[in-house]
Amino acid sequence: MTLRAAVQMDPMDAINIGGDSSFHLMLKALERGYSLYHYDVRGLTWEAGRLTTKAHRVLDVQREAGAHYSFGDEVILDLGRDIDVVLMRQDPPFDLGYLTGTWLLERIASETLVVNDPVSVRNAPEKVFVLDYAEYMPPTMVTRDLDAVKDFQARHGAVVIKPLHGNGGKAVFKIDADGGNLGALVELFGQVWPEPFMVQQFLPSVSQGDKRIVLIDGAVAGAINRKPGEGEFRSNLAVGGFAEAATLTPREQEICDVLGPQLRERGLVFVGIDVIGGEWLTEINVTSPTGIVAIDRFNNSDTAGMIWDAIVRRIG
Repeated sequence: MTLRAAVQMDPMDAINIGGDSSFHLMLKALERGYSLYHYDVRGLTWEAGRLTTKAHRVLDVQREAGAHYSFGDEVILDLGRDIDVVLMRQDPPFDLGYLTGTWLLERIASETLVVNDPVSVRNAPEKVFVLDYAEYMPPTMVTRDLDAVKDFQARHGAVVIKPLHGNGGKAVFKIDADGGNLGALVELFGQVWPEPFMVQQFLPSVSQGDKRIVLIDGAVAGAINRKPGEGEFRSNLAVGGFAEAATLTPREQEICDVLGPQLRERGLVFVGIDVIGGEWLTEINVTSPTGIVAIDRFNNSDTAGMIWDAIVRRIG
């Protein structure tokens, strides 16, 4: 099938060509002969029922630093008429700019497939959607209230505090059981972010790994185990964690079996979930999931190809 795909993502100049999942998907698209375009969410324009954007045809991508892509001339795309699928792949923050992109893309749903579905992405931010599966989560609180956090810590000991709409392990703090700096940190979060923040019991089993499991149209495609780097408790690859090959525990398979049908029904084609210590679900990543480059490296798999296959099936 000849596919016309537009990728809504961050500027190409700054991406990590060694580990960026969007770049990995673009490589596979061009390998298959798909027509590929790149655009920035800030270029979206709606008028008289049509959604257009300034975009560039992607002529080539390759894993060569400094020469990893080439573009054609700028064009105006009608995302409803000129494109078969839009990949919504820009990184968070999940702010009003991000939300506005989902509202606009929702308006082409009858003409063009959007992956992941913009309505579901809007209604399923990573650290909020996961609350629907609290039975698989460690003790968790979402709040802005210092007294509530103090009570939570008194019951659960050391805690992790993180912004509700952050990504990549940024601004994630561990507070030890003695509560040192807890008040100051809660005050800081309240000043920097208008929304509540998430508090979770610290899980020492994070030293065994924080597993990223990728599901494609609800089915497990592969996993990697991410471990913290020296002097860190965060295992995100973006903050110095390292990856190793991984298989699923029975508990992780159970979580995937529960999640899978609901992800598929919501149009969440490419999802990455995070599980600590083989048993504790902490996030369901739907905005711009990562991890497929490492999964393919360890498993000699073709996760990018599996994602494109799922897209072709949905287009029908």
